[in-house]
Amino acid sequence: MKQKKVNWIITSILFLVAAALIIFPLYLTVNIALKDPSDMTNLIALPKKVRFQNFVDAWKMTNYPIKFRNTFFITVINLVFTIITNSAVSYAVIRNYKKSKFFKGMYYYFISAMFIPFSVLMLPLVKQADLFHLDNIYGITFLYIIFGLPMNVFLYSGYIKSIPVAIDEAAKIDGANPVQTFARVIFPMLKPMTATVAILSFMWTWNDFLMPLILLSKPEQQTLQLSQYVFQGQFTTQYNLAFASYLLVILPILIVYIFCQKWIISGVVTGAVKQ
Repeated sequence: MKQKKVNWIITSILFLVAAALIIFPLYLTVNIALKDPSDMTNLIALPKKVRFQNFVDAWKMTNYPIKFRNTFFITVINLVFTIITNSAVSYAVIRNYKKSKFFKGMYYYFISAMFIPFSVLMLPLVKQADLFHLDNIYGITFLYIIFGLPMNVFLYSGYIKSIPVAIDEAAKIDGANPVQTFARVIFPMLKPMTATVAILSFMWTWNDFLMPLILLSKPEQQTLQLSQYVFQGQFTTQYNLAFASYLLVILPILIVYIFCQKWIISGVVTGAVKQ
């Protein structure tokens, strides 16, 4: 009983510390976003006067509708093609993993790409993107699909392994070819993992800063993340407007995560268990 009490106390303390580390930055962001510029001496204290005008000014200064449209376009198109192509690639690789050295090599090739830091690829990526005219919202959408392939193959592969091969064989006996087997039989069974891949891809694409920074030079094609530079001047930074803009940017992703977090957890856990 004494040991259980000690464990409970330690768990409670760790939980409170973790909660504080999550809640405090969010509180600070909301607090600063509601402050008047003259009320920035004490960032932790509550605002003396709540100023919702910060959100209106941030909306106008960042040209929010245009930047939101660009970000939304890149994210949604990436999402659709990522789910279709990455799941198909994973299915082909895993079902032929033991039959072909080529597919076995492809699997390890995709997985090994997960360990390459993006900073190593930045310079060659800029040169190749310029050469093939990929430095626009259409090109960057294509690149998101490619760069998401290693992680998504890893996730999908773990889930597909848990689906018995006998299902494929039954579909083949019924006259289905591999494409029909995947589209009509296997893909509907991938819903939990597809939800996980979709949510993670959505969050990554929406929040990404580095790839748009190095590829999208035209202001009319830039995303919400790049628009945050507008609040930083040579000598001053408008922190209240900047934090109001941060909230406008993260609000959609927070809503998506809050309503879809159960699919993220269930999909990852299911794909990690070998049956």
